[in-house]
Amino acid sequence: MTGSERIAAAFEATREEGRAALMPYMMAGYPDRGTSRAVAREYAESADLVELGIPFSDPLADGPTIHAAATAALKAGASMDTAMELCREIADRVPVVFMVYANMLLAADGPIRQGGLDVSARRQAFGGFARRALEAGACGAIVPDLPLEEAEEAREAFDGAGLALVPLVAPTTPAERRARICAAARGFVYVVSTVGTTGEREELPAELADLVAATKGESEVPVAVGFGIGTSAQAAQVGEVADGVIVGSRLVRAAGEADAAAAVGSFLRETRDALASG
Repeated sequence: MTGSERIAAAFEATREEGRAALMPYMMAGYPDRGTSRAVAREYAESADLVELGIPFSDPLADGPTIHAAATAALKAGASMDTAMELCREIADRVPVVFMVYANMLLAADGPIRQGGLDVSARRQAFGGFARRALEAGACGAIVPDLPLEEAEEAREAFDGAGLALVPLVAPTTPAERRARICAAARGFVYVVSTVGTTGEREELPAELADLVAATKGESEVPVAVGFGIGTSAQAAQVGEVADGVIVGSRLVRAAGEADAAAAVGSFLRETRDALASG
């Protein structure tokens, strides 16, 4: 199967089980390479899909927890190569979707020259990343700072490799624009639950159910929700309306604990059980 087909199959399998898909986020190389591998193995045991973050120095969509993890991972020597290696270790067991910023894709072959990249260079850069991701066994990527109007070359490159370029919609996305984003979506649509950056929240927005329903009505691919989900109870709440649930900061925080693999594994099992009984 292609990467896009593997994503579709994962969501279909959980749909047949009567629950939402569990898609935890992890930061590649955090807090160090060895611990990161142990955490990844726990993800492969309990997750339906994995969102694998590539550490970046200026992650504009991420809050303090994930930003700090990216900084620590970079200081420990992590890079895009680290993420690719980690992907290879688990991709045969669970579909992996990278979470990566556009600058990393565009600068993968070297510094971006003054004046930026023309269309041909952008195609080459996106194509190079798509080939690397495919070789690592990934199913696609989420690029949060790549707007719809600038994503054509990336989408072409990903489509050519059978990979999904997953778009995001937010509570502030106008309905007409949301419809266009959904029409271009591959893999799934990532619904950002709340305005702001990633991070645990005490409560989820009351209007989230309406946003998910509207997005599902416009999308031909599954709809997953992320940002702000920090407990198994919140995951179950979101799982009642969405096709997938993305948990990030809570798990990144657990990965920084003394017995990281055990802490992560325990939370994942608890959350999967909550989704199954929710």
